[in-house]
Amino acid sequence: MNILGLNAYRGDSAACLFVDGKLVAAAEEERFRRIKHWAGLPTNAINYVLEEGKLSLGDVDQIAINHKPGANNLRRLGFALTHWPHPKLMAQKIKNIRSAASIKEALEATYGSELRARFGTTIKAEVHQVEHHLAHLASAYLVSGFNEAACISIDGFGDFASTAFGSGQGSDLKIGNRVYFPHSLGIFYSALTQFLGFPQYGDEYKVMALAPYGEPNFLEPLREVVRIKPDGSFRLNLKFFRHHIENVSCSWQDCAPEVGTLYRRALVDLLGPPRQPDEPLEQKHKDIARSVQATYEKAFFALLQALHERHPSDNLALAGGCAMNSVANGKVYRRTPFKKMYCPAAAGDAGGAIGVAVYVQSQISDQQSAVSDQVNVSSDLCPLISAYLGPEATEEEIAALIDWKRKEIADAGCTISYIGDEDELSKKTAHAIADGKIVGWFQGRMEWGPRPLGNRSILADPRNAGIKDVLNAKIKRRESFGPFALSILREAVAEWFETDDDVPFMMEVFQIRAKYSDMIPAVIHVDGTGRLQTVHKETNPRYYRLIEHFRDLTGIPLVLNTSFNENEPVVCYPEEALDCFLRTEMDVLVLGNFWIGRKS
Repeated sequence: MNILGLNAYRGDSAACLFVDGKLVAAAEEERFRRIKHWAGLPTNAINYVLEEGKLSLGDVDQIAINHKPGANNLRRLGFALTHWPHPKLMAQKIKNIRSAASIKEALEATYGSELRARFGTTIKAEVHQVEHHLAHLASAYLVSGFNEAACISIDGFGDFASTAFGSGQGSDLKIGNRVYFPHSLGIFYSALTQFLGFPQYGDEYKVMALAPYGEPNFLEPLREVVRIKPDGSFRLNLKFFRHHIENVSCSWQDCAPEVGTLYRRALVDLLGPPRQPDEPLEQKHKDIARSVQATYEKAFFALLQALHERHPSDNLALAGGCAMNSVANGKVYRRTPFKKMYCPAAAGDAGGAIGVAVYVQSQISDQQSAVSDQVNVSSDLCPLISAYLGPEATEEEIAALIDWKRKEIADAGCTISYIGDEDELSKKTAHAIADGKIVGWFQGRMEWGPRPLGNRSILADPRNAGIKDVLNAKIKRRESFGPFALSILREAVAEWFETDDDVPFMMEVFQIRAKYSDMIPAVIHVDGTGRLQTVHKETNPRYYRLIEHFRDLTGIPLVLNTSFNENEPVVCYPEEALDCFLRTEMDVLVLGNFWIGRKS
């Protein structure tokens, strides 16, 4: 059975493909279009996953999308009758619902002629529309390896809800309660992100990065903005927001998503003038960022405490756009009763593509088991512990690219060599990093999700404090306060961090042990924490060996790891990696087995 999972007509549009219960491929559309967070029908991602599975769309049996028109309609009606939202707002929401409802027609319009001409067939797949938050929960729980867990999805909005409490037992996944529109922690964080002068879709990570530089001096006024209820849920004070009643312009069709201003004048009266994007960052802005993060964490942990009371379990499955808040995630074990957490590599809307596909797989398997009176096979889904699900380049393709670009590479003052021995390649790269060089590292299949996990990464020496300024100013082209993550050998986590856990997708921030903090200034945050990826020999042997060699040289079992890009989507193909290397100030590019180094 072939299942195509889609996140479409939302930010971070994406596609994945399951073949006979195995996840074959997954990728975000932005990587192919080179437009951050691209929204619309993810045709390039669909083409890629089908090519990886050696299928056409006519071979697909099931198509699933993470949006269910009509979900929570009674709540929608009640809201419309009591709030009288702006007609343009309602028109936009109806348009988005219709786009998702007509997904088969959209696919037919795009692929139908080719299918009929080449294969004499058309789209035969059954279409499944899965509620947005159920897809999020499935993207975490059903691939977690847990036999049971408490489950929660927290984001901006999807299908008229922002939060869903659930539980998983075997292959059974249920939602028990929701927080509905217009109340949303995601909207709260996004509105304050805009207020602080970061207007682009997806800029929330900048507030999280800025927060450690401030003091929580605005906690008291922000208590008026987010109100935590005795049952652990929350409510927004709607006088500070405009998303629920005014026409907040949003674009989700064939573009980089754009969201209009979410806050109202009342927030300005509460906190003072908003920062404009071109204005300098003052201490006040840093204090607001710290207070926003602290306010979010208070509400987040109240939700988790309430979830645990409803569904007592040692295990937590966490998803939704807010689950990208790695700072909060890193405190779960210290501030809740949960002892084990699974947060997927793509916790946001892109991950819904895997969520809907694995949910449909589970439902069909359950039905087949019930009919045949066999063991429930849906509980046999393998835990998803590797995110290397995207395109890769063959050695022949990389060699052809280098031949084509040889003169351009030489004119840039670079030399080219081929290193066929993997261990020698890893050793040479480790030596370059230890010598202070910045290395572009392009290997194997591209990562699924937004984090660099050692296949599309820029690597540097964590001991070099000055390397942060070079990376931010001359390669990443971003704000100077942006921190850098690290990749660490799994067996070294307990020694170097105060929390010992497996973090394969770089989704948690832990406190670094004080005795090591002075040794790795390039990756330690101002509050003594670090965002980590745990590296396993089984899932990425080449990257693991590189870090091993760096440890043997320096005594440090970790490297600085940031995404391979320059204020753009992460590079997907080798030509993008080479272009990024040539136009920035990286010292070395390791492209498969090819070594490209600047002569200087």
